[in-house]
This record gives sequence, C-alpha cells and structure tokens, in this order.
Amino acid sequence: MKTIAILGSTGSIGTQTLEVVRENKDIEVAALAAGSNITLLEQQIREFRPKLAAVWDGQKAKELEQRISDTGTEIAAGMDGLLAVACIPEAEILVTAIVGMIGIRPTIEAIKAGKNIALANKETLVTAGHIIMPLAKECGVSILPVDSEHSAIFQSLNGERHNRIAKILLTASGGPFRGRKREELKDIQVEDALKHPNWAMGQKITIDSSTLVNKGLEVMEAKWLFDVNPDRIQVVVQPQSIIHSMVEYEDGAVIAQLGTPDMKLPIQYALYYPNRRFLPGDRLDFWKLSQITFEKPDTDTFRGLALAYRAMQEGGSMPTVYNAANEKAVSLFLNRKIGYLEITEMIERCMDGHNVISSPSVDDILAVEREVYQRIESR
Repeated sequence: MKTIAILGSTGSIGTQTLEVVRENKDIEVAALAAGSNITLLEQQIREFRPKLAAVWDGQKAKELEQRISDTGTEIAAGMDGLLAVACIPEAEILVTAIVGMIGIRPTIEAIKAGKNIALANKETLVTAGHIIMPLAKECGVSILPVDSEHSAIFQSLNGERHNRIAKILLTASGGPFRGRKREELKDIQVEDALKHPNWAMGQKITIDSSTLVNKGLEVMEAKWLFDVNPDRIQVVVQPQSIIHSMVEYEDGAVIAQLGTPDMKLPIQYALYYPNRRFLPGDRLDFWKLSQITFEKPDTDTFRGLALAYRAMQEGGSMPTVYNAANEKAVSLFLNRKIGYLEITEMIERCMDGHNVISSPSVDDILAVEREVYQRIESR
C-alpha cells in the first residue's frame, strides 16, 4: 500500500492523480491541498478520507471546516497548511501539482522530511533548481517527473544512466498558433489561446503552451532534472503529440517514449516507479497514425522560447524574473487587460531591467518575484 499527499488536488494534475488513485486499490491519500475550490475539495475529502486538507484562502478554509465537520478530516490554511500537507508523516510521496513559486517552500520541507517528490510544479526547479536538486541528493530522495515530456526523458534514460547523453530532444506540439507569424497574432483573444490542439490543461499552462513559454520552462526544468547544459537541450515541434520526448546518446542512438496524449500515464509511472501496471485508455494504432512529423520551432514569432534560453544562460535569479513576469502577464491577459503579444514583451522588459543575483536563496527568489510583480503593476 502506497500513501501519498497532493498539493493542488483540485487542478488538472491533481484531479487526474486522484483518478489514478481511484483506478488502483493500493494507494491511500493522507492529505490534500487546494487554493480556493472548496466545493471540489469537499467532494475529494468525502471520497478519499484524508487525515488533513489545506486551503490557501483562510476564509474558505473556515467555511470548509464547517462543511466537513462530520468527516474527521483536519483543516489547515495558508502556507502553514501547505507545509503540513507536504510533511505529513503518513505520506511517502508528495505530488506537487500546485501552480507557481508557492510550491518551493513545501517542496523543500517535504524533501527534508524524506518524501519522494512526484514533480508537476515547474516553477520549483525553474527558479530554485540549484537548491532543490542538491538537497534531494543530500536527503536521499527521488525527484520523479510528472510532466509528460520529462517523464518521457526519464523513461528513455532507464538502463542508460551510465552512458553519456549527447542531446535531449524535448518535443512540443507547437500550440494552437503553430505556423502563424507575429503579425497574425496581434488580435488573438483569450478564447483562441485556450484552444490547445492535443491536451486538456488548466488555463495558465494552456496559454503558456500557445506562447511556447511552457516549453521554455520545460527546457529550464530539464537542465536541472537531467544535469545537462542548455546547449544540449533541443526543442523539436512534433504536432501530433505522439512522441513525448527523446534522448540521443553519444553513439547516435535515439531512444524515445511514445504514447497517446494522456497525463495519467506519467502520473501513474511516477507513483509506481520503477514498476509499470495496466492503465485503461486508448492505445496507439500505428496503421491509423501513418506518419509522425517534425518541425523547427519559430523562435522569432514565439519569443518565449528564445527568452528562456537567454534566462538560462544568464542564470542566477534571471529564470525567476522570466517565470514571475510570465505569471503576471498571463494573469493580465486572461483578465483582458493586455494583448496577447504583450505577454512576451513584458517578460523581455523585466529581464532587461534586472540585475542578476548569482546564487539566490529562497528569500531572494521570492523577493525577486515581488519586485517583478511591482514593476509590471507600476508600468
């Protein structure tokens, strides 16, 4: 029997993780955490009976506590609640499916508490990879990637870890605007950007996929997860989302992981690693598929990817600027306060105005995030 805790249980990855739990009979849920969706969280509490649940919004936490007073589940709030969920003694694996840099501190404390991390929170490694990866090694815990691309790389490394990686080939669908030029993106509306061709995801990550910022974040994450230099990470557009990523070795062999676009596969793989087990769902039919195509990403039109490589090269606190500026800009776009092309323009302006801190602490990272937010708000 495995026991897990989930940060971000009401989001896309969180709900799919609970689908995996539901389909298997040997996983228990010790703790859940959500932002403010207490209606769904209440349903999850009643179904999975966790010992603890946390809500970021304090007022919502009080309301939930009254609603589930008959269940025996304890309710916590705010950062203290997230930390309690992350470190609950009963759980052996923490699924970090929360969005944003809010996930850094809980992840660090979970590692210190000896939890293996099923990682779906990009921002943790993008901004604090220099802290997280050495700490995980020191504490003897595993960082198990949940993103489909990083899981694909992780699977392609199985049995090959003593061999030298020549290149990581990180695949991208290209998003809903693949093939368009910058001039054609001026009047893009929120509804257009939320129409991802292959994946069903939350709003923020769907917008990020359309700008290729999501792929930029994944490149940064891959650098830390697999200990490779940025110049050995190549993004390849693969529109069908069948090849989830590949690894090229120094002898020229390329090993890839293929499958249908289903996030439950990497989630289940992380929870049961190194074992595989049956997962219901569609299977690839290569006779029907007939072909898989590849393209080079257009970094002139989709500046988010080029800016990510720049952020990695400059290092230190610059990836935090990239991430924080994007978070704020996407929020403004979703609220219809800026245009689509202004997302990457804001990121670049914030990067241009930043003096890099070479080895930022967690406090430095969070301070840089606040500075970036203030810079954009006072623009």
